[in-house]
Amino acid sequence: MDNVPCLRVSQCHTQLFRKTLQSKGLLDPSFRLLKDSDETILLPLLPSRLSQLDLQSLGAIVGSESTCEIVWNQSPLQAKRSRRWTLGDKLQQLLQELLDSRGEEWTEELKGDLPRSFQRHGDLLLLGDGSFSLPLWEDMDSQQLWSAVAKIFGAKRLAKMSRISRNGFRSPAVTMLLGENSWVQHVDNGIRYEFDVTKCMFSAGNVTEKLRVAGFDCRGETVVDLYAGIGYFTLPYLVHARAGHVHACEWNPDAAEALQKNLVANGMSDRCTVHRGDNRKLQLRDIADRVNLGLLPTSEDGWPVACRLLKRATGGVLHIHQNVASPPPGPAAGPGIDDSTGRASGRTADGEAWRVWADETARGVASLLKDATGAAWVANIQHIERVKSYAPHVHHIVLDLECRPA
Repeated sequence: MDNVPCLRVSQCHTQLFRKTLQSKGLLDPSFRLLKDSDETILLPLLPSRLSQLDLQSLGAIVGSESTCEIVWNQSPLQAKRSRRWTLGDKLQQLLQELLDSRGEEWTEELKGDLPRSFQRHGDLLLLGDGSFSLPLWEDMDSQQLWSAVAKIFGAKRLAKMSRISRNGFRSPAVTMLLGENSWVQHVDNGIRYEFDVTKCMFSAGNVTEKLRVAGFDCRGETVVDLYAGIGYFTLPYLVHARAGHVHACEWNPDAAEALQKNLVANGMSDRCTVHRGDNRKLQLRDIADRVNLGLLPTSEDGWPVACRLLKRATGGVLHIHQNVASPPPGPAAGPGIDDSTGRASGRTADGEAWRVWADETARGVASLLKDATGAAWVANIQHIERVKSYAPHVHHIVLDLECRPA
């Protein structure tokens, strides 16, 4: 199976980490352990529990000399029988019984219409796009159908995602199937998020990047989050990275409302200023040690803004998110490029495409900084991080770009 989240650990500490992950309910029993090409071991993690992983605490178990990092494995893992299939079998059996009571026949088409993905937010289950789309479901007693589905998953409320709106706010198109209140709570790495699932997205696939941000040391820094949403990265910068102050920019009024609630819920209101509206009209200048540009498929419109925000005397770091396309992959390696180690990981073709884009971005940002300040700047690639696969041969990556006056 592609894109399985794993904890990469040193071989000598495998059993210690395995027992720790098992005790915390984080190890995925569906897959066997895998020895990687560099003699490290990949321990498969449950995607639904990834947000509960405290990477810093895990690393402290054996000290800094041991490998301990999250990767998304693209090599086949030998599968065991998955508990998720057991849940799917229960759902299929339930629906077959409901259809039998109506004199309807179960078909392969109906089986293919069952949900393949979902997000759990407290007692609300959000079904992925492409499920329960056949007309037959609309003919059934909706209260009976959705109550039965929710019971299988252990939920009290049920909703379904259909698509992302193209209204500029990337608002979700979500329909409540069971229950009326659409506000939910979601705890992620010790941070509490509250939001309306019908108006705001929760980027569950960005969990590894949020964990990486949580590991930064931003004490005394001023951080600007140009695309804050409900606080996906704003809150990790405040709660775990301990930034001195964060300026959070968000133009979706529903997301900005949720962001304000989340700052209060996590006790961070006094260290964050929320700027509502288009960040291209932001009046701030020369204040940032670090700027987060977490917008997909590209944050390029925010690059000139970020350049104006960096401190002119000392510069800072830009974290630039981007979807980068690459040619069909060649021999497999691992998930990113780290200049500090010199180790290239991820498929070779992907790594080359990411490096080409990063080099072009560094040159473009250096030029923008010169235009903004009238002086020469140097933009150095610190790190390229692969977050997840976005589409075939398209990856969501983050470029850490250190920008300093020449």
